[in-house]
Amino acid sequence: MAPNRAIPIIVGVGDVRNKSSKPEDAIEPSKMMISAIQNAVKDTGLDASSQKQLLGDSDSLRIIPTWTWAYNDILSTVADGLDIQPKVKEMPTHGGNQPALQCDEAARAISTGQSKVAILTGGEAMASRQIPPPGWVEPDPDGKSLTMDMSILGDGAGTRHSMGLPIHVYPLYENGRRAHLKQTAQQNNQESATMYASFDEIGSKNQYSWNYGEKPKPAEFIGSISKRNRIICDPYPLLMNAFNGVNLSAACILTSTEHAEKLGIAKDKWVYVLGGAGTHEKDNFWERPGFASSPAITNSLNSALEVSGLKKDQIDVFDFYSCFPIVPKLACDHFGLSSTTPEKPISLLGGLTALIDLTTFKALTAMTRELRSRKYQNGLILANGGMLTHQYVVCLSAQPRKDGKDYPSKNPLPLVVQDPAPPFVEDADGPATIETYTIEYDRSGAPSLGLIVGKLKTGERFLANHGDEATLERLAQRSVEHIGEAGVVRKDDEKNLFYFDAKPNL
Repeated sequence: MAPNRAIPIIVGVGDVRNKSSKPEDAIEPSKMMISAIQNAVKDTGLDASSQKQLLGDSDSLRIIPTWTWAYNDILSTVADGLDIQPKVKEMPTHGGNQPALQCDEAARAISTGQSKVAILTGGEAMASRQIPPPGWVEPDPDGKSLTMDMSILGDGAGTRHSMGLPIHVYPLYENGRRAHLKQTAQQNNQESATMYASFDEIGSKNQYSWNYGEKPKPAEFIGSISKRNRIICDPYPLLMNAFNGVNLSAACILTSTEHAEKLGIAKDKWVYVLGGAGTHEKDNFWERPGFASSPAITNSLNSALEVSGLKKDQIDVFDFYSCFPIVPKLACDHFGLSSTTPEKPISLLGGLTALIDLTTFKALTAMTRELRSRKYQNGLILANGGMLTHQYVVCLSAQPRKDGKDYPSKNPLPLVVQDPAPPFVEDADGPATIETYTIEYDRSGAPSLGLIVGKLKTGERFLANHGDEATLERLAQRSVEHIGEAGVVRKDDEKNLFYFDAKPNL
């Protein structure tokens, strides 16, 4: 069966890496994006005249918003810098899922004839950001800059209990999975450290990775708590937390096979976008089904394979988003892969932790290069965003679809996972057990706040902090599994407080 619609392909990829920390070398994100796009245009292998035509044919520009700088209109800034006039200019919300989602949407628009050439890009310059950086445009006074404090969560049960940031939620899942698999804390730490050491080694050899050329960090260092690698929230030391201090940008150019042939782009540059799918967990982490797995991840992986006409065994290379170790672990769990000795690659970009929203762009460019080399046939990219909230998966291939079907007409998944969760109560009182937990530590390495998701004896879920120092001290003991342990929860002013030893309900 021959497809009735256009076949979308990636024809050019480009990356920019500015490792200099000198203020005079600082390049603002929009200029890094323009350079990445120009590199992607050159990557097509076209001559100068055809490169100009390719840019002139660009009718869609999609930019993942940068955390680095508040632009008034970065879409127009980049378009003007390239001297193009795209009829579609798209800038979605922040999220590490967005590059994969935008790739899928751009491919779909090409398949239906709504777009001829699409440009996707993103970039960050957090490592160079000065106040103000020399020569950068004036920031938009009404724009939003990067912030990762409790103010981003608004009012709610999470905020009242000082929990809900990425540094809290990902550990809640890590500890939940650990207990589900009956790992010890030491085994869990070793798994994370070994996996991240392998990622660091990959990044040290990838010229587009932030840590390219650096000596890879051994698992022993990554997993050990020290002055250089202090504990943030149990069980993650610093090197297992998301890292955004980079100067990197990336870009992809998509078109149809028909237009690529017309322009004269060689077929060895073509990488086929087969399809994508994604969904979201509920924003409030306490309204989700559980903490040992993610239905949004599993549903996105399954549906992306289905709409792409592939089985999981046909994927021979993966790139799983790795802002925190739990994300690639959950994907590996679903596919039956070892996270420490996988029989197939689970990261192409490598490096320690992810680079916020930019990571998936780097995965797209890395995957494209690998598939062009014909070392691999089919690749799958998992893109994660928010507090393990937003998931999107896209499948790429060195060959067109085997089933001859058209590009998927839509994302097949609902907006939000509807799997049932335990009933939630704002105010809790009575006998309870710990469903999952983490501990926030101060800069000296001392435990400062217990963050507990618990269940009442009657089955309702609640949030709580530690009730006394004895409870916090016990919670910080890693030799014992605390998930499933019993105690009592009491309402105190605006918070619930959990105690291992029963306290009177005054």
